[in-house]
Amino acid sequence: MTITATQHFAQLLQKYDIDTVFGIVGIPIVQLADTMVANGIKFIPCRNEQAASYAASAYGYVSDRPGVLLIVGGPGLIHSLAGIYNSMNNRWPLLVIAGSSSQSDIYKGGFQELDQISLLSPFLKFTGKLTPDNIDMVTQKALNHCIQGTTGVSYIDFPADLIETETPLGGNNHLGNELPMILTSNRCGPDPSKIKEIAQLILQHIDKNILVVIGKGAVKNSHEIRGLINKYNLPFLPTPMAKGIVPDSSPLNVSSARSQALKTADIVLVLGARLNWILHFGSSPKWSAKSIFIQIDSHPETLGDNIASPGAGLSVWGDIGLSVTALMGELAQQDPLWKYGGVNQAMWEKIKLNQTRLREKEQVAGAQLNYHQVYGTLRPLIDDYRTILVTEGANTMDIARVSFPTDAPRHRLDAGTNATMGVGLGYALASKASHPELDVVLVQGDSAFGFSAMEIETAARCQLALVIVVMNNSGIYHGEKDVGHDLPPTALSKNCRYDLVGKGLGAHGFFVNTLGELSKSFQRAVQLSRTKRETSVINVIIEPGEQKKIAFAWQNKPRL
Repeated sequence: MTITATQHFAQLLQKYDIDTVFGIVGIPIVQLADTMVANGIKFIPCRNEQAASYAASAYGYVSDRPGVLLIVGGPGLIHSLAGIYNSMNNRWPLLVIAGSSSQSDIYKGGFQELDQISLLSPFLKFTGKLTPDNIDMVTQKALNHCIQGTTGVSYIDFPADLIETETPLGGNNHLGNELPMILTSNRCGPDPSKIKEIAQLILQHIDKNILVVIGKGAVKNSHEIRGLINKYNLPFLPTPMAKGIVPDSSPLNVSSARSQALKTADIVLVLGARLNWILHFGSSPKWSAKSIFIQIDSHPETLGDNIASPGAGLSVWGDIGLSVTALMGELAQQDPLWKYGGVNQAMWEKIKLNQTRLREKEQVAGAQLNYHQVYGTLRPLIDDYRTILVTEGANTMDIARVSFPTDAPRHRLDAGTNATMGVGLGYALASKASHPELDVVLVQGDSAFGFSAMEIETAARCQLALVIVVMNNSGIYHGEKDVGHDLPPTALSKNCRYDLVGKGLGAHGFFVNTLGELSKSFQRAVQLSRTKRETSVINVIIEPGEQKKIAFAWQNKPRL
């Protein structure tokens, strides 16, 4: 039996267990998308290439297999660069497929002509152009490069004439047997001598403050890391998207005393996290100038970055799960009875104080609602293990990071390494597509909402039932209390009716001014999502906020 290039390619993706593709169709790829659907692949057509690229990017993270993006070439590819860059920096597996000009039209100014291979090849892990004879090879290489070593982005260029031709394929393409072709990333073990040195360092400094920092790069290794933390009673601090790798409810979690934990840590074991802006580059004054950082990571380029501490030479390149297991074995061998003292009294007192302050903020009422009141009301209404929570927007996200703990990995998504605005709806679509059995709640500021609000129609049309909460303070960072004719650049329309936008795009809309309305609307929205697969937009009017100099809270510089 002979088949065309599009049929063969779609069946090949299916053989690799690719069942979901995000994108926007146009000439020439509409035919390819139709063929994918005919072969049982779910195609989620978004309204903007940027949002589609963010969705495909996040799908690679939440599903633990390559996300796939299908777009037109030229301007379509350019519009999708945001999500490509997002996957590159977050180290998420993504396969990008784009149509391109017919081979006979290149160098002539063909339709949307762009040399996409030359544009992308310096930055991506793999780029390849399909021909009638190489489809199997290029597809296998592209998917393999996505997941091997440092996970990232591959690109496949699909020329228009290859899509549009009805000529049966020949050459070396073959599908083989009917069994799926399994994509498996290789794991490498750690250097045993480094593991031994780390264990010796820890056991020789049992009077020092030990802190384990957990990053989202360790999300696959929850079992091993929970074992390490619990067996040896080690205090830990997760980065924002690493929440849940070890349960936030653990008494060893020092997130509520983050600043004190950083400042007083003597030995810092960093698992799957980068010492970048999120962790203040591992530098004083946020950290002690004498802190010893020991990094364990499967990405070698992370090791030794931004630090010159005595522990830099002890950094371990290897699979995090295998490395943690090896470290536990070495500690047990060197001192079978050793156990760390856990969270010290001073840290406990700080944790309790900050938790009390947070609860007090949630009780402070004003003329309008505020972030803390809203989050304090929503938190008990969210079923943790059943909910993926996506947060986006400067204050919206910063406060949510401390207001919504979780005990489950991959259940908290936010702007991530790039601190990118505009990812929210794409991330939410990806989360629901990957885990339709879970509730997906998107909490975003009114500014962040504006980046991709049209994707509400995508959610409604594809029955990707979302609960969207818009924190509407009528501004970027903060709204303006007194708005005259000369609007500041941070001002947005006051009390804009985003709920009506949601209704116009096929969702339910709720306009909220009180905590009672919020509680009732949220519970109704969750019910509509679960029972009718329908999306809701809850427009929550909150106070403008303090009229002070605008700054990103996570980046606040310490006073020297």
